[in-house]
Amino acid sequence: MTGELNPGLIIILGALLVPLLPGRVLRGAYMLLLPIAAFAYLLGLPMGEAGQIEFMNLSLVTLRVDKLSFVFGTIFLIATLLGVIYALHVGDWVQHTAGLIYSGSAIGAVFAGDFVTLFIFWEITAISSVFLVWASRNSSAMAAGLRYLVIQVGSGVILLAGVLIHYQQTGSIAFNAMGTETLAGKLILIAFGIKCAFPLLHNWLQDAYPQATVTGTVILSAFTTKLAVYALARGYAGTEILIPIGAVMTAFPIFYAVIENDLRRVLAYSLNNQLGFMVVGIGIGTELALNGTAAHAFCHILYKALLFMAMGAVLYRVGTVKGSELGGLYRSMPWTTVFCIVGAASISAFPLFSGFISKSLIISAAMKEGYYWVWLTLLFASAGVFHHSGIKIPYFAFFAHDSGKRCEEAPMNMLIAMAIAAAFCIGLGVYPDPLYALLPYDVKYDAYSLEHVVTQLQLLMFSALAFTVLMRTGIYPPELKSINLDTDWFYRVPGSHLAQVANQFRSVTWQWVADGTVKLATKVHNALYQHHGPEGWFGRTWPTGTMAFWTTVTLGAVVILSYL
Repeated sequence: MTGELNPGLIIILGALLVPLLPGRVLRGAYMLLLPIAAFAYLLGLPMGEAGQIEFMNLSLVTLRVDKLSFVFGTIFLIATLLGVIYALHVGDWVQHTAGLIYSGSAIGAVFAGDFVTLFIFWEITAISSVFLVWASRNSSAMAAGLRYLVIQVGSGVILLAGVLIHYQQTGSIAFNAMGTETLAGKLILIAFGIKCAFPLLHNWLQDAYPQATVTGTVILSAFTTKLAVYALARGYAGTEILIPIGAVMTAFPIFYAVIENDLRRVLAYSLNNQLGFMVVGIGIGTELALNGTAAHAFCHILYKALLFMAMGAVLYRVGTVKGSELGGLYRSMPWTTVFCIVGAASISAFPLFSGFISKSLIISAAMKEGYYWVWLTLLFASAGVFHHSGIKIPYFAFFAHDSGKRCEEAPMNMLIAMAIAAAFCIGLGVYPDPLYALLPYDVKYDAYSLEHVVTQLQLLMFSALAFTVLMRTGIYPPELKSINLDTDWFYRVPGSHLAQVANQFRSVTWQWVADGTVKLATKVHNALYQHHGPEGWFGRTWPTGTMAFWTTVTLGAVVILSYL
């Protein structure tokens, strides 16, 4: 065994001590130190592969530091710190422990240099993250968490199958570029696609995330899907099938988000929309596009966490995030309102906010490589995300009408976490050079060219005008108490019927087995009673002489057999 320790293990091993620490203050201070210590350790690591372990004739590379893993590892550690700060008021050690193990395993996967190490961390993310859903401790969360777990573990099983086939064919488990020419490459792509919420594989995200706890949803939004983006960028850069997949991902969630009443579900659909931009960048595969993917993942984690934090604060104080039940909260929660607007401006790619300096890299790459229909789709998606996240979220939560709800401002630790995330969103938007310096490739790019600024402002202004006209004319879908059907209907409804049939079959089978067992036991009992009962041949009293006779016969038989 040679090399260094994977930074993710610092978080995971440290998380195991959290339940043992007395007092919320000591526990909180300790949890804050974990991501800080891991980041300090990461800064001291040299570029290259380390942590080699020989295991069952396999050469594991548990630590690979390069520019791609470094940028994802950095933002994952920042997200871990923000999640800890946001959750300091929570006294549930289960959530703290699960959240840290989850984030640590995602960080560990980013620095994995082989498929076996990746698979181990991949499955730990699935198992640990489900506790953030179950921590809500209600029947809906338990059911959603179970569905989430099945899908996430299923992704791991498919990944393992692909890895085994790949090892059988090549004799290597190195986690490098794959391609889709082989069966192994296709299976691994599907495994990554499930976690990345590809179209028709996306429903677990909208199903589980809104059911998680206030703090759990913030943590969930940062890691699983972006880990999948990293894995795709590592293994499938330049795979053209990802371009139409990503384009569809950017477009279809818009329609669901516009009609959705639950604002955390709106953000979950918006998350899917933003993932599409990253998948398109990976599919294009040029240095500019991959830089855009990494930059957009970095910025997206921050502004999406900020938006989930704002809605989490509303849920924590008011008890609901239904758009039909909110409005006028800017009076009670002014700081949360400001931070939410910063997040909305960032995700909408307003100039001087982080989304502007990252999303433009991918859009420019699509235009540069001649993918004009993709470029148009991305522009449409950019306008759409401004509708449902840039306007709808802050408008219906804080301004639409006065719901009459009055509450306290969010707890101080929540405000601090939101303030730090908002500072990143503005800081990166104003001065993107530090982020650009972290990106995998040295590409010179001026986000604030006159053409780009004017084009983006035109897009945003016309989108705002369209929203205003639709609201004034009453065409815009109102916020109604409703449940919107998604494509998961096609397997959840038949699946429910299949489960009912299976349960009935189980009940009938069990009853048949139970009745048969009772009948057999009754027959055995009656037979035993007949022979061993008071009147049975073996149960009745025998004369002493008879017993002595048979004892002598038995003893004689034993003596004869011993001589033989």
